[in-house]
This record gives sequence, C-alpha cells and structure tokens, in this order.
Amino acid sequence: MTVRPIRLYPDPVLRSPTAPVTAFDDALRALVRDLVETTSLEGRAGVASTQIGVSLAAFSYHIDGEIGYIVNPVLEETGGDLVEIQEGCLSVPGIWAPTPRYEYARVRGVDASGDELVLEGTGLMAQMLQHETDHLNGIVYLDRLTREQRRTTLRQVRESDWF
Repeated sequence: MTVRPIRLYPDPVLRSPTAPVTAFDDALRALVRDLVETTSLEGRAGVASTQIGVSLAAFSYHIDGEIGYIVNPVLEETGGDLVEIQEGCLSVPGIWAPTPRYEYARVRGVDASGDELVLEGTGLMAQMLQHETDHLNGIVYLDRLTREQRRTTLRQVRESDWF
C-alpha cells in the first residue's frame, strides 16, 4: 500500500493548475492507486493529485464508505443554494473555516482506461467535488473565504505548528 505524503500550504504545487492526462498507461494506473490508497485513510473525503505533488488532473474520494477516483474532471454543474460550510483541507491541517459551496455538484471526466465517468451529489459529495476540482485548478479553499475570514484563517495558519 502506497500512502503518499500530503503537501502542505503554501507549497507551490498547490497553486499550480494541473495538466490534463493524455497517457492512459501504467504510470496513470499507479497514480490512481496511490490516490485511492492515500484517500482510504480515516477522515479523508478526497485527495487531489496536487496534494501528493503530481500536476496531472485526477483526484480520489472517500464518501459514505465509497472510495473512487476520476481523471480529467470538469465541474460541469452546480446547483441549489450557495451556503457556507465549515471546510478544512488535508493541506491546511487542523484549520476549518466557513467556505461557500453549492448544495449540488456534478463532475464529468474519465476513468484510468479513458471511459467516461460522471460523479454527482449533494452534501459532503458536492462539497468534495467542488473542493477537489478547485485543487486541480490551483485554488485552495482559503481563496474562497471572505476577506476578513481569510485574514483570520491565514493568521491561524502562520501560528500553526506545521507551517
């Protein structure tokens, strides 16, 4: 089992948009295995490739006992109300902040063989889909906070023992 270490904010890879996957080969299958194994640990809802230092568009998830992944995901629809949800991130450990997220989200991408895959849901699934696609676009949840909340949260980051 290969559980990869999580990159911590402000690691530059977290700010870099990913490249689309073009080679559906053994290297991609290894990346997917690492993502899934890294996400399978208790308390992890999702892990984006950038969080393990890889700049390819893929993420894995662990929601309601279901573990999976998606390659080249595109957030194609959000819906419902935009609500503030207490959100955290493995790359910003121990720090939670009210983050605006839509109640519903749908992502379209492919699996490791290049076959179409659609993920959608509400609640935690919707939050995870938005959070992980943000990561693949070089966005950390801190970027979604209000100016005042971001200032407060960044102070917590600077005072954290891992920063």
